[in-house]
Amino acid sequence: TWEAEFAAYHAIPQFELVNPDMTLAEFKTIYWWEWSHRQLGRLIGAVWAIGFLWFLARRRIPSGWTPRLLALGALGGLQGAIGWWMVSSGLTGRMVAVASHRLAVHLGLAFAILGLIAWWTMRLRRPEADLLQARRQRNQGLMAWGAALACVAFAQILLGALVAGIDAGRSFPEWPLMAGAVLPPGAFELTPQWRNFTENAGLVQFNHRLLGYILAAVGLFAWLRSRRSALDDIRGAFDAMTLMLVAQIGLGVVTVLYGAPWQVAIVHQLGAVALFVLILRARFAALYPRPQRIARG
Repeated sequence: TWEAEFAAYHAIPQFELVNPDMTLAEFKTIYWWEWSHRQLGRLIGAVWAIGFLWFLARRRIPSGWTPRLLALGALGGLQGAIGWWMVSSGLTGRMVAVASHRLAVHLGLAFAILGLIAWWTMRLRRPEADLLQARRQRNQGLMAWGAALACVAFAQILLGALVAGIDAGRSFPEWPLMAGAVLPPGAFELTPQWRNFTENAGLVQFNHRLLGYILAAVGLFAWLRSRRSALDDIRGAFDAMTLMLVAQIGLGVVTVLYGAPWQVAIVHQLGAVALFVLILRARFAALYPRPQRIARG
């Protein structure tokens, strides 16, 4: 019953230290968010299992892809275990929220799974012979830029998880400075010093901003490099990535200026998903460029 669930919530530190006046109606709101997240995870697992077994039974899985699809399912199972490991950190001691570093691991694995799905989908959409032929025309320079972009973007996503984990987005609602300075005051006030990189709201947000600037610079150089390509497919992929990068930076600034309201923060997170996929698509285009079509006059 709702009363039993609410009573169980009373037993954890978050209720005592943060929400002692929470009503049953308010509890139902946070309960449904968590319940929906878990059910969505189970649904994703069921979709993978049913789809995998169906295509396996009908011999519709391409040669060499069965181990990859099994690995994808195993990563999904690992993600569920890490999810519980993350949640359990908020139920012990005097913790009032999940540990931010565990949240970063959980989100990082989610994006790793997303990246595999996106990359493998792009591969499966084209015949193997087409890919082998296209690979001979690969642009190694842009492949390197794409790899660098993907790595920096992934690190930025992990920093975003640290920001969300300690609600650092609500601190310093100004831009480009933080409390009138480049480095916010009290950035290294916690001891030992390493704690500041995961627990100090000012330093965590500063690091997220700084890596965002680095990502913007890498993205700009990659886009400029892509303009030298004679292939429309490559230029178009890097154009789309760059447009999304600009939009995501704008969303980040808006999120900061408005104190990270959840509606804007969710859009910013969705922007990270779109940007990460478009970065992978740009690298894929550099690795497997489509042949240029010559219009006949």
